[in-house]
Amino acid sequence: MPMSFNLNVIEEFRANGGRVGGPFEGGDLLLLTTTGARSGRPHTVPLGYVRAEGLLLVVASAAGAPEHPQWYRNLLTHPVVRVELGTDTFDAVAVPAEGARRERLFAAVVRKAPGYGDYQAHTERELPVVILERERPGAAPTGEAPVVRTLADKLLEAHGRLRAQLHHVREAAHAHVPGRPAGLRLQLRQHCLAFCDGLTHHHTGEDTAVFPALTRSHPELADVLARLDEQHRAIGRIRDELVALLAGIEVSEPERLRTELDRMSAELEAHLDHEEAELLPILAGIPFPPTGPARAQVVHPAGSAPDR
Repeated sequence: MPMSFNLNVIEEFRANGGRVGGPFEGGDLLLLTTTGARSGRPHTVPLGYVRAEGLLLVVASAAGAPEHPQWYRNLLTHPVVRVELGTDTFDAVAVPAEGARRERLFAAVVRKAPGYGDYQAHTERELPVVILERERPGAAPTGEAPVVRTLADKLLEAHGRLRAQLHHVREAAHAHVPGRPAGLRLQLRQHCLAFCDGLTHHHTGEDTAVFPALTRSHPELADVLARLDEQHRAIGRIRDELVALLAGIEVSEPERLRTELDRMSAELEAHLDHEEAELLPILAGIPFPPTGPARAQVVHPAGSAPDR
């Protein structure tokens, strides 16, 4: 689909609360923003979607082209995506379906949108069916988005998301059996990469913006921030070990994977608890979004969503 056409559809979608005319008029359309696998830049495309089995699905059809579309290759590297559906915007983890589940979901897609069957008939590649699993805020017991008024609230929001992502990873790890026909390999991989991306983004935001600003405004926290920085590096090493372990997921022993996840979970929880105990009293006095001089000191704090 030509880029100029996509841009026109995207502008019309956003200007009209998700409604567009032309060939998409009356159809089920969403905007999907992925992060470039190589560029790291946001990339937005309009896509048709189907709901089946209570799931939100998109198909990497590329109209039956011989190669996967770029947005699909992007989400295999960076699974956390931004979804715009009508007037609703939310983050999701993109998980391609596997094996029998993929066959069942693709059949459900074709029943509702037969054109995907035609696309599959015109290409030798298996069209991926991608489940967009909406991320839920982990910090609010009600499941609703927490109210963010201070930098302390923003920190709790980021920590809640990390805890929720890690919970999903551990759930998938405990369900994973190597070689299982309808396996959970991609589900485990995608949730793990989503967690690792989130952890990297969170720590990068703290190391490059929040901690330097706090060091300037609260020099008495220098020792605390230095210890937190050391913990960041230790957790980063564990994260890298986990990614390396997942690279051999086909042959990895499930118990080893679970042991590593349990170790990482314990260290991460201890770090998050320590960080909250040390920083929340200070951050509670800093409004978010920051204003005036504070805005120049704290840019894109930890846990901020990527730009569209």
